[in-house]
Amino acid sequence: MSKVCQITGKGPLSGNKRSHSLRATRRKWNVNLQKVKVVVDGKPQTLRISARALKTLKAKNSI
Repeated sequence: MSKVCQITGKGPLSGNKRSHSLRATRRKWNVNLQKVKVVVDGKPQTLRISARALKTLKAKNSI
């Protein structure tokens, strides 16, 4: 499974990990995906949604 939010399309970001001596090595920040049951077009579906998108949907009473 890919680490992409099915609503917003957010994916992992990459950058450098910095040690105390400022030596740079590559690292990745993954999206905080949650499995949520959502009603889409009258049918319940399980979606993998980022925690930020889930928070927004809950605030708008969509879930």
